[in-house]
Amino acid sequence: MYAVEVEKLTKIYGRGDTAVRAIVDATLRVKPGELVAILGPSGSGKTTLLTAIGLINEPTHGKVLIDGETVADEGWRPGLDLKKIRREKLGFIFQAHNLIPFLTALENVMIALEINGVPERAASERATALLGALNLGHRLRNYPSALSGGERQRVAIARALANRPKVILADEPTAALDTDNGRNVMALLKKLAVENHSAILVVTHDRRMVEGFDRIFEVHDGRIAAG
Repeated sequence: MYAVEVEKLTKIYGRGDTAVRAIVDATLRVKPGELVAILGPSGSGKTTLLTAIGLINEPTHGKVLIDGETVADEGWRPGLDLKKIRREKLGFIFQAHNLIPFLTALENVMIALEINGVPERAASERATALLGALNLGHRLRNYPSALSGGERQRVAIARALANRPKVILADEPTAALDTDNGRNVMALLKKLAVENHSAILVVTHDRRMVEGFDRIFEVHDGRIAAG
């Protein structure tokens, strides 16, 4: 079973003469444990593709399956609880870490678990273990303002992993980092894909950051092809 399946996905903004085809007939499949890059210049449609897979941006046409479940087929599947699927099966990492400034590193990870109904003690244990695995065990009580850019991004990664998602979606996760920290984050994502058996899709415009990825998909003018 694939963790992600996208079949002939198309996203059109507007109508008639003003219509913009942001993504056209995109097809890709990603297995659990794979680290895949979606590579392309700004405006090529790669973020549109990622947000459709992430159940944020409704496709105009085509199908999307997450962990074997059809979530979109010529639009969202009727009656589907998109929020529940996002909470339980998807993890998100963005260019901006989006940490809550008045919560500590530990609390920023715990909140993702508590929203899913995990009791406080269990949430604390899981968050502590994740941050420790990401070499942030000494930063549990620090607020985001006291962390470096690389440390904040690692907290965001821990938060994305908190609920053991089947799929992790990362949109330009290294854009705000220097080259060394960026490469460290990408190496960490590869390690986590294998260890957690999660499919990880990373959108980036920087080819230097995708060394060692399992596969690369190139996006140009809304069309996708294997690199």
